[in-house]
Amino acid sequence: MRALPLALLPILTLSACAKREPPSAAPLALDCAQTFEALSAAVTAQPLNKAPGDPAEPYDYYSTHDGKASYLITRAGAPGHPAIMMQQVKGSDVVTTGCPYGDRAGYDQLHAYLDSLKSWRRQ
Repeated sequence: MRALPLALLPILTLSACAKREPPSAAPLALDCAQTFEALSAAVTAQPLNKAPGDPAEPYDYYSTHDGKASYLITRAGAPGHPAIMMQQVKGSDVVTTGCPYGDRAGYDQLHAYLDSLKSWRRQ
């Protein structure tokens, strides 16, 4: 019975020496005191995945590599433009926050749209 633990020793030793991925940095919190341009630049300066653009949607989508946070930056023609929104996983919920620089009614429409996506399930 002692042979099994000794056989595992080289594996355990190697795994202890293996490179560990550094913990991912916390996603940038939105600071609405910054201008739209400055905050857009700060958001996109992070290491993010950019979703492919859709010409029918006037938004740019970005997400953290771990998928725990995502950002939406409006382009001209979007409801509420200019606006930046963030969705972040908090426990078992997804919390939507944002900075409404433009039309508040359009921003509220965009916020409601993003919140509606939280309950969407593939059929």
